[in-house]
Amino acid sequence: QIQLVQSGGGLVQPGGSLILSCAASGFRFSSYAMGWFRQAPGKERECVARISWDYSTTYYADSVKGRFSISKDNAKNTVYLQMNSLKPEDTALYYCAAAGRIATMCLSPRYWGQGTQVTVSS
Repeated sequence: QIQLVQSGGGLVQPGGSLILSCAASGFRFSSYAMGWFRQAPGKERECVARISWDYSTTYYADSVKGRFSISKDNAKNTVYLQMNSLKPEDTALYYCAAAGRIATMCLSPRYWGQGTQVTVSS
């Protein structure tokens, strides 16, 4: 079975940091691009960050550029999202995803994680 199991969400104050993890199984993780999406109530789903299969390329949404960092560990079959300088507008349900190519990640990811809530509030 294909699985993307997420962990690391929670409540944090503005300006704080969190790291999200996504552990994959059931497919050839090392050959896949990985990414992170988020969705808040009443808003469109946003493609936040993505990384190529070999770690050589990353892309970020303008809304998180300079604050978030995506990384991928092929030996552990895990992708991470380090989130710094968090703002209330970062509050959302965050999903990890896998795609065959980094170029297609934002439009048509192949596999999805279950989602984890991140809430930024004082």
